[in-house]
Amino acid sequence: MANSKFPLQFRSGVAPLIERLIQEKQAVGYKCEVGALALERLDRFLAKKGLTQCELPRELALKWLAKRPHESAANHGYRGQTLRRLAIFMVKQDYPAYVPDRHLMAKGGDGGFTPRILTHAEIRRVLHVADHIKPSGHSPLRHLVMPEMFRLLYGCGLRVSEALHLKVGDVDLERGVLRLRETKFGKDRQVPPAISLVQRLQRFDQEFGRRPASAYFFPNVRGGPWHISSVYSFYRKLLARSGISHAGRGKGPRVHDLRHTFAVHRLLHWYREGAELDAKLPVLATYMGHLDILGTQHYLHLTAELFPEITSRSQAHFGDVIPRRVVS
Repeated sequence: MANSKFPLQFRSGVAPLIERLIQEKQAVGYKCEVGALALERLDRFLAKKGLTQCELPRELALKWLAKRPHESAANHGYRGQTLRRLAIFMVKQDYPAYVPDRHLMAKGGDGGFTPRILTHAEIRRVLHVADHIKPSGHSPLRHLVMPEMFRLLYGCGLRVSEALHLKVGDVDLERGVLRLRETKFGKDRQVPPAISLVQRLQRFDQEFGRRPASAYFFPNVRGGPWHISSVYSFYRKLLARSGISHAGRGKGPRVHDLRHTFAVHRLLHWYREGAELDAKLPVLATYMGHLDILGTQHYLHLTAELFPEITSRSQAHFGDVIPRRVVS
């Protein structure tokens, strides 16, 4: 059975539900090419094991969940999440399926990586260093671009790719709104930065004079977008000059941790204002471009772990949103 959008073949007993799951994801704007490939691998495994019924038996699920020799934690976790997503979908459609506990994939998804949440003082040091960099012959615009680029990543919680591909026409400096197009989940969204950041972006834009709407807002020396590896490399230098140690490749702090830091700092700010954090989750999810609040709930855990003073309140007011950790 072939999927209409992806040239993939599904042959196991659960093939019809896999196709339906992919179609539903597409219908809400989810770019699921990678997810479809993962589901195809799962389907191939189930077909090889002789599954002809539309069910997901526990025995087969556990065989799929078994960690393979030399398999990375990231890949193992991703395989587990793929199976769990399908199993939950099947149960909702009234088909028998074994749904594995989340703790079986506790180290998956992001390779077991725990984001490095910078403190407010560390953020100030990083931005201070960025403000004092000098242009170079190889990178004559870095002293203009990088201070504002990193402020945008932290101040708005943008993904790096979203900031790199901003066009002049996407940045409305009169209304103070950024329009992000075709983001991770295939949807546009509008993001209003803080007024102080809008004012900085106005001064930055004036440095370049009048530009066409199609020009990159943060241009490299040739007028194109900065390469993500250049941003990573520069961030490592900022950390070193700010006295913030880096644990090595794959360890962090990563540039993407600025997005995580934004989310945690925003939740902490709301908490100290007396807001109910569970009520704020949809707001944060929309602002950050999450598909739903499931991806945003993780930040509640991080915030509670980093700032223990909110734990008692979180348990009293939204314990179902920040569940207690299960100790095995």
